[in-house]
Formats: sequence, structure tokens, C-alpha cells
Amino acid sequence: VKRAYSNISSQNCLSDVRLSPDGRHIHVIRPHLIQCQKHNDLVLSGNVPVVDVIYVPQSKPEDGASVLGVIFENGRVEFWKFLECRSGWHLLQTVDLCNSPRAKVSSVCMGQNFIIWCEERPPSENSNSVCSNFRFCICKKTIEVHEGGVSLGNVKIALHNNPRYTTVSSGDLVYLLPDMRENSSMGVLKVFLAWSPEHDTFKVHSACSCTIMKSSSKESDFKRLVADCIGLLSTINPSDICGFSPTGCGDLLLLLSTGWVCIIKRDGSLHHIYKLPDNCLSASGTQNSLKIYNEILALTIGKTLFLIDTKCGLELERISLKTEGLLFINTLDSHSPQMLSETGLFVVTQKPKPSPTLSEDSSALLVEAVFEEACKYYQQRSLSSTQLTVEKLKKGGMFQAPISLAAILRDYLSNQKTKTELRSLILLEDIKTSMVKASEKDLENYCESLVQQEICRLLSGELERENLQYLNSIFHLFPTYSWHAIQAVLHLRSNGEGLLSSKVPVELWKIILSPVQPTANFAHCNGQQKHTTVPVFELLCQSIFKFQPSWLPRFLELAQQQSGGSSKSSWGYSMKESSESLPLYKRALTVLPCKGTYQHLEVELLLCSERPKAIMQALRILIKQSQWEQVAQVAERFCRQSPLLNKEIFIALLCEVSQHRDLDPYLDLLWTLCPEDMTVTSILNIVLKNLPDSVQNSDPFEAHGRQVTIGLLKPLLRKVLQRETKPSQRYADILQSPTVPPLTPPRQHVVDLILMQGQR
Repeated sequence: VKRAYSNISSQNCLSDVRLSPDGRHIHVIRPHLIQCQKHNDLVLSGNVPVVDVIYVPQSKPEDGASVLGVIFENGRVEFWKFLECRSGWHLLQTVDLCNSPRAKVSSVCMGQNFIIWCEERPPSENSNSVCSNFRFCICKKTIEVHEGGVSLGNVKIALHNNPRYTTVSSGDLVYLLPDMRENSSMGVLKVFLAWSPEHDTFKVHSACSCTIMKSSSKESDFKRLVADCIGLLSTINPSDICGFSPTGCGDLLLLLSTGWVCIIKRDGSLHHIYKLPDNCLSASGTQNSLKIYNEILALTIGKTLFLIDTKCGLELERISLKTEGLLFINTLDSHSPQMLSETGLFVVTQKPKPSPTLSEDSSALLVEAVFEEACKYYQQRSLSSTQLTVEKLKKGGMFQAPISLAAILRDYLSNQKTKTELRSLILLEDIKTSMVKASEKDLENYCESLVQQEICRLLSGELERENLQYLNSIFHLFPTYSWHAIQAVLHLRSNGEGLLSSKVPVELWKIILSPVQPTANFAHCNGQQKHTTVPVFELLCQSIFKFQPSWLPRFLELAQQQSGGSSKSSWGYSMKESSESLPLYKRALTVLPCKGTYQHLEVELLLCSERPKAIMQALRILIKQSQWEQVAQVAERFCRQSPLLNKEIFIALLCEVSQHRDLDPYLDLLWTLCPEDMTVTSILNIVLKNLPDSVQNSDPFEAHGRQVTIGLLKPLLRKVLQRETKPSQRYADILQSPTVPPLTPPRQHVVDLILMQGQR
């Protein structure tokens, strides 16, 4: 990170700072106008708040720098131009954007030859609080810079009766993003608009996977524009937009509250690029900025700068900053990330990580070292006092034993796999040498590169116990570097749709999924067993759980796919539980703490296993948590897996139905899951055995309360009776009886009957 120049006032928030497209000028929107000799105040319009500034390009590039427009809340615009000959900013002219003197400008942007703003209209006397939320409109004016000044066209209202929007220009499109300062209970905040000022067409989007809710429309009334989407609004729950940045070609970068960085393409498709570590946004505050430079995404979250490859989502670099920074694009150097902080303006240069090459000299030195070690090994075990040298060993002189040893070494060094191992060792030795000579600034990069090389080397061959302990120590001492190495070595990628992919050779998966060693301690709740040597799979799960917990179930699925193909490969592992080979899901569960704070992850891991016992365990956890909607989803999903599992799930849920009424909304689904071999007798026996003690003697036809009734069971019993070949008459009266008891006879008739009996 190279410092260019400094001393921006720390009293101003970075969100109030603007930089000119050529990077030559910094404009700060100051909350209070204070005269200062070191800065030029461009404001002449008194104490009216400044909304934003825009940069209007010259009609001819040779005319010089862009014209600066300062937009005030009352609609007044001051146009300024920097004149090199006079070494300062000079006012060109002042104009009004709005037609109404009572109107207010809430946001503004520059798009092609239009100036676009969101205007707040004064509320009418009869308007209520709901109507006041929709008193904004989107306006535009054509704008042109010429020698005499700036020319503006007439005001045209493109959209009215809309909520407050932030206008963001990207290429020939303008995105209208909801202002999060508004009432969050408004359903329309779930969507945002893409508008083409040239064609006056709108598209309705949301930050969900399926983004286009309404295709191109020329409707100018906001309420009618979103009327067709009202039904969908109640079914979606998109993430909040925490940050955004236009790409300049019609696309828009979005930072969502889930931690995902996405890009909205001009065709409406939503592409996920990178997922921040969990809780990163909440832990780092709200200050963030993001930009794309060529194919590199730069993202600042608090005091951390991330550099991401947009093609594959790989994290290239993570840089700690002393202060929070604001990214911007300099049109004169659009390939280099540039950042403004309170201490100055910086250019981020991506240094290539150390990647030493295998030279002839280093190769010869390593071969020499191999022969020297062989000489020492021979001398320690030889009875002869004659010293064996490398030259004699290479020539094959002296006795038969050195001749055989030399032949073995030559055969070893000629092997292709050996050359690869030697190359890895040379790279490691060169990196270690570079670390000794490196400065403090470069030491971190060398350390990360060394960790990645070591992990890659250890996973490229069979892991003995000593190497496994060494790998464990690397993960313990350098957890962050190890996490980065995992992503690089395994090529882990998340597509944003809940799927994880990895492109590595089968041999590497063989090492990762190697069976559990019987000498290791693998009790549940491994979080309490610090510094214990664990297999590679558990190591990877621990790292994923620490830095990206939401990836853990997806990684288990990925590992099971590789393990599932064992019947077709030579490295198959038995899926039967034994002391030497636990199921992968049980091995993944060992990384979760015992306190139960991550039970949602435990449920996901159990369900990912697709094993009957694990599925039932997950179902019981959900039942204990009263997550009835998830219970119904799990039952519907896994009852088709096998008849035995179907029956076990059905009985478990029928027991719950017998005890309370929380499953009433899902009874229709539950009855469809009834196994073929269930009879009316077995169903009633299960219900009676599981009735709460307090309702054993209650009225079976109660219409209210928490206990089950015959009316609730009637559809199930009818379905089962119809399925039986010989329906039993024993239950016919139950099915034919009404769901409510018959009406009580009038009391007068009963009295008359008693009197008649008395007369007799």
C-alpha cells in the first residue's frame, strides 16, 4: 500500500467524501460551513444542506476536466469548473432543478446526458401516515455542458407516488434502491427498481435468487407498477442491502446483510461472487465500500480490505488497515484499487506471492545433500573406519554396499514422483531462506505462502503419524493462513445457491477421507479437546466451522459424494460404523461445541447424512425446539426414502399429534404419509398410549382444548379403512358419527316424559 498524499480532515465521515473521476480533486460534504484557508468552500447558497455532488463530463474530452455540480436540498444547483490557468474553482452558473419551491431533493445522480433525482413533494393536508411514505417522485432533466455554461432541459417525472429511493447510475441504467432509513415494515422495501431513462422502462427486482419480479414496463405510477408483485412480496424475505457500487456497464454490485457480495446484471440475473466470514458485517460496523477493478473485487469492511477474484470467488488477499477506508476508481488508472482514508490517499498494489522456480543450481545442491545424508547414514552403520565421501559414492567405488547404495539413489532420483517431491522441498527451502532476509512487511506474505506450500506438500502423499501431528500443529498455530490454504488447495467454491464445489484429484480425497485412526480420541464435543491430533477430515471441518460455519453441511455433502463413489474406485471406505471408520457425519459433528448453540448446524449435518438414525435424531431435535414447519418439511422429504423410515417418522409425529394441537396445520400432509401396513387398531393404540394423563377421562368430542379429538383423526381413519380389504364394522359407527355431539333435547320434553312415567 503506497501513500500518495495525506491530511484529509478526520472530522468528516468517509461517506461524505467524493473524488473526481480523474482522481485529482477531493470534495467533502461538510455538515457545517467553516471558513478555512487550507480548503476552498464551493458553497454560496447559505446554510441549505448539500445533498450530493455530481460530475458532468464535457461534451468534448479536449475541453478539460468535468464540471462539478453541487446539489442542495431545496433543488438549487451550483455548477463549478476548475480552471488550470487560474488555479482554482470558479462558479459557472446557478439553476433550480425542481418546479415547486416547497420540493426537496433526497438523492441525485448523473446518468448519460440526464441529471436524475428523487424529489420529495410536500404532503397534502388530508394525507395520512401511509400516504406520506409515498410522496416522492423520480425526475430527470437533460443536461449539456458548452462553452457558455450548462444547459438544462425541462423537468420530466418518470415515476410518482413512490417511497424514498437512492438513485444509482450504472451505464445507461439507473437503479432505485430503497432508503433503509424509511419504515422497515413497508413491504415495498423488499424490492428495488432498474430504470432506463432513455426508454422510460422499469424492471422490478429483489435481492433473492430469482431477482426479476416484473419485466420491462412503462408504467409511471409506482403503486400500479408493483401491484402485480403484491402477492410475491408476502412470500419472499430478501436480505437487506448494506452496500452497493455501480460497475459502469449497467451492472450493480450489492453487499447483502447475509455477507454475500453479489452482482446484478443488466439482464436481471443475480450472481454470487464471495461470502464474507459469518458475523463479519456485525462485528465491523456499518462502514464499507466495494469496487471492481478489471476482474478483481476490492471490498473494505471496517478496517479490513479484501481482494477477491470475481471469476471464481477466490480470496486473493486480506489486508489489515489502520483506519477505515473508502474505495474509488480513478479513470486514469482503473486497474489499480485506490483508497481514501482519514490519513491519506493510497494506491493498492498487488504484490505477487513468492513463487521460487526450480533452478539447475538448487537442484544440484539438493541432490548433493541427498548423497551427503546417504554417506552419513552409511558411515553410522559401517564397521569400516574408511570415510565414505560423496565423490566416491557417485563413482560407485570402494565396496559392494556403497555401489548398491549409489544405484538405489540414482534410481530414486530418476523417478518422476521423486522429482516432484524434490521440487516441493526446494520451494520450501527457498521460501524459508527468503523469510530470514525478508522485512516485516513482507514476512506475512512469506509466512502465508509457506503454510500453503507445506499443507499442499503434506496432502500430496500418504500421511504418517508424524506428518499428521505436524499438519495439526500448522492448523493450530496458523488458523487463518490454513483456512486460506484449504480454499486454494481444494479449490473450494460456493455458488450462492447452497452448493459447494471442489476440483481436486481423487487421490487427494483419499487422503482427506482416510479412516479414523483407532489410537486417536474422537469423543463428541471435540471443541473441549484442545491440541489433540485429529485426522485430516476433522481438521478441515474445524477450520470451516471457525471461518465459514454455513459451509460445513455443504462440505459434508461434498465429502459424501466422493465417499459414495467408493464402489467404483480402488479406495472405497465402508459406510458401516466401527472403531476404525466412523460415518462422515459423525466425524463432522465432533467439531461442534457441546452447549447446543449450534443445533441448527447439528440438524443440517444429521440430515445431510441421509441415514435413518441420523434423520430421526434431527427430527427429535426439531420437535424439542417446536420447529413444526421444519418438522413437516423433513417428514415430507425423507418419508419417501424407505418404508421403514416412513413408518418411524409417521409414528413419531402421530405421538406428537396425540399430545398437543401444534401440528394441526400439517395434518393433511401427515395423513398422506401414513404407511400401507398401518391399521385403525394400531393407530388408535398409538394415540391412546400417548394421550396426556390429564385428558384420559375427558370428553372425546370436545371442540376446544389442546388434546386430540375423533374429528381430527376421522380423515386418517377413513383413509385407512378404505384401504383395508374387509372394513371392520367395529369402527363404522365412529366414521358415520358427526364431528360434534348431537343437540341436547329440550328440557320440557324430558320433564313431560318423567311425569307420564309417574302417572303410570
